[in-house]
Amino acid sequence: MHISILSSSIRTGRKSHNIALYFQHFLNENRLATVEILDLASYNFPLFESPLKYQPNPSRIALEFKSKIVASDGIIIVTPEYNGSIPASLKNAIDLLYEEWQGKPIAFSTASSGDFGGLQAITHLQFIFWKIGALCVSKNFPVSKVQEKFDEFGLPIDPQEMDEFAQIFIDNFLKCVEVSQK
Repeated sequence: MHISILSSSIRTGRKSHNIALYFQHFLNENRLATVEILDLASYNFPLFESPLKYQPNPSRIALEFKSKIVASDGIIIVTPEYNGSIPASLKNAIDLLYEEWQGKPIAFSTASSGDFGGLQAITHLQFIFWKIGALCVSKNFPVSKVQEKFDEFGLPIDPQEMDEFAQIFIDNFLKCVEVSQK
């Protein structure tokens, strides 16, 4: 099973990327899947004027991103909540593709520096992916006060608490991925 973790923040000093690193470690250490982080900060996409399939000369990097999404058995999207929603970088990457998201199991992890862990961003993502026809996983992984929960390497400050929470989230996600493959 191959899982992609989409790290959506491109801001300097981003904290949500630490959660993506954490999930990469968690999945690898528990030998649950092969895993790859698709870091939107390293893709440096321009604002797209049209979906990839309508672009006459798509960039190599956009085609690479598409192939990685297609090759993924499931995707974990890790995003901060900005002003009650998702970052423009994530919406841009979502809108680049369409058919590639359809039927794909997608789980959401959100982060905020406040008390609510990005719950409004989860709502927006669920609606966007529902409209596209992706399989939105019911369990989410919101992280409030993210700056207090992980270091810059993705190591949790309280590993026991975080691993217990992650195990429930990942178990639910992987069951959805398995069902989608039947």
